[in-house]
Amino acid sequence: MSGPFGLPLPLLTDSYKASHYALYPAAQEAVAYVEFRHGFDKDDGDQRMVFYGLRYVIEEYVSRQWREQDVEQAAAFFSTHNAGHTAYPFPKALFQRFIREHNGYFPVRIEALAEGSVVYPHTPVAQITARGEYAPLVTYLETVLLMVWYPSTVATRSRRAWTAIRAAYEQSVEEGARWTLGSRLHDFGFRACTCVEQSMLGGAAHLLTFDGTDTLSAAFHVQYRLNGGRAVGTSIPATEHSVMTSFRSEREAVLKMIDAYGDGVYACVMDSYDYARALAEVLPAVAERKLARGGVLVVRPDSGDQVEAVLAGLRAIEQVFGSTTNAKGFRVVTGAGVIQGDGVTPATLARILDAVHRAGFSAECVAFGMGGDLLQKINRDTMSAALKLSSVTYADGETRDMMKFPKGEAAKVSLPGRFAVLEDPAQAGAPVAHRSCDVPPGAANLLQVVYDCGPVAGHVWDDFDAVRARLAVQWARLPPRAAAVSGALLAHQAAIHDQQLEYVRAGTAFGV
Repeated sequence: MSGPFGLPLPLLTDSYKASHYALYPAAQEAVAYVEFRHGFDKDDGDQRMVFYGLRYVIEEYVSRQWREQDVEQAAAFFSTHNAGHTAYPFPKALFQRFIREHNGYFPVRIEALAEGSVVYPHTPVAQITARGEYAPLVTYLETVLLMVWYPSTVATRSRRAWTAIRAAYEQSVEEGARWTLGSRLHDFGFRACTCVEQSMLGGAAHLLTFDGTDTLSAAFHVQYRLNGGRAVGTSIPATEHSVMTSFRSEREAVLKMIDAYGDGVYACVMDSYDYARALAEVLPAVAERKLARGGVLVVRPDSGDQVEAVLAGLRAIEQVFGSTTNAKGFRVVTGAGVIQGDGVTPATLARILDAVHRAGFSAECVAFGMGGDLLQKINRDTMSAALKLSSVTYADGETRDMMKFPKGEAAKVSLPGRFAVLEDPAQAGAPVAHRSCDVPPGAANLLQVVYDCGPVAGHVWDDFDAVRARLAVQWARLPPRAAAVSGALLAHQAAIHDQQLEYVRAGTAFGV
């Protein structure tokens, strides 16, 4: 089969999509778009989101060439997929036609924003167009296209964490030490993922902002597939509980670590038995050997109250190794630090940073590891990713823009029409959706063609360094909130809404 995991490509969708070819009205053209309907966890204070991951979806799922074998295997499957194990409808002849006419490439045009773009609720991040007899296939790829929700949401979570840590750095870290910011949130999430592919995509999204990762699948993917061999993700040697408990004493385990890696940065988990006693007894016992080696020892608690564990670690390493006071008036422990990797969420991260400051320590003394909360405890509803039909040109030439407006749930209202996205200089260059017909000739539409019934000649995806740079620049420049839909498009939406509402009141929408 031409699809991943031995799947026929026609099955990379939801069952009901296969029946829609016979349901859409005859049309010359159909248009749909992808958006995020609200900010991360419905945060109205900072609605910025990161759009990332479409390249993977296009390259791995959309740009694959369909084969006759795919269609025949799908036909065999659909022959028993309907209720009662009867035949389920699917557009076999249409699939066979585009295999002949388009060399097996799915017959739609996809425009999208650049990877790493900062967007707001209702910014069209992608637009899909299907023409002629293929118009009924306009939403067939919705299932895979919407999977950008995952890397986009991880990228947004990481950037929001960076924003919180950066604020702490500005308060308590000298300029000369701020280069450490990129290592302050470490990806511990590989084992929390449901599969290797998830770890690769989510881990790569995290690396858009931070350098630190233990998710090797993502680090390798980013370096060799997305960045021309240039490294992005880094880590340090570290013990686990199994290493610590394999020795007769934790002192022996830490000394072994110091002997092996003590001239660099290294981490030791310290709560295998009794965290407080390990801090009080083991650290002084290994101090001479540690100082002789000259490296940086990072203490890792892995249980108990997160705030108290970090503060206990900081006080213990300060007592053993000393500290200096920086120009900001905060203490910096000499040659040691703490990493909290247990139970880290955005809320606990903020509490820990606040407590670290109140205790007089600089934020550079503590790092964080995030696992399940980074790569797993999110879903499509976290930013409400959606794909909706927005315009149809019927067979008779009439163009009708449409929108979804479910009674009682305004959050799911969609936009009508065909769109362009332009930078708004009045909002520091924020991306704003416009009706394409309202855009003057020569205006720089941020929606660029990335697929057109096959790979686009001459199109080259930006490397990972460029995507990282785009995110850094836009996140710094753009405001937490922006009016992401133009006034003209909002007026058009209101007019379509009123028109459709009248259809509902009159019963026309229901055919009565």
